[in-house]
Amino acid sequence: MSGLSNIIEEFIKNLIDEMNGVVEIQRNELANYFDCAPSQINYVLSTRFTPYKGYYIESKRGGGGYIKIVKVDFKERQGFDFEHIINDLIGESITESKAVDIIKTFYEEGLISKKEADLIKAATSDRAFGVEVEDRNRLRANILKNIILILVE
Repeated sequence: MSGLSNIIEEFIKNLIDEMNGVVEIQRNELANYFDCAPSQINYVLSTRFTPYKGYYIESKRGGGGYIKIVKVDFKERQGFDFEHIINDLIGESITESKAVDIIKTFYEEGLISKKEADLIKAATSDRAFGVEVEDRNRLRANILKNIILILVE
């Protein structure tokens, strides 16, 4: 099943690239194209096209399930408040796995170097904190927001 998920993910990413960062698709049409259940499309969208990975999804029920996927271009920050986006994206609390997704996205977008990504991962890893889980996730969010805003500005 993951093989099909990978194929669907690549297909959607290619569409997004071809359409300059924004694509509108119908869930049922995509499911028919790949000869799979619409739930498979939902799975790919919900796990591989998340805000933590640099995507925003607008969804509308009915008529086959219209979906608009927008890839956020962090390099072109004109027209939006980058600090506001980062604060919304990370929030008040974030898990280590979601933090890693964000760090990976910033690295893949060329906004931070490999060394910077590795340092941020180390600074925000569970091993770096000697506090309770809820406190750890809040602390991680504060550290991650501050580091990203300093490095990327």
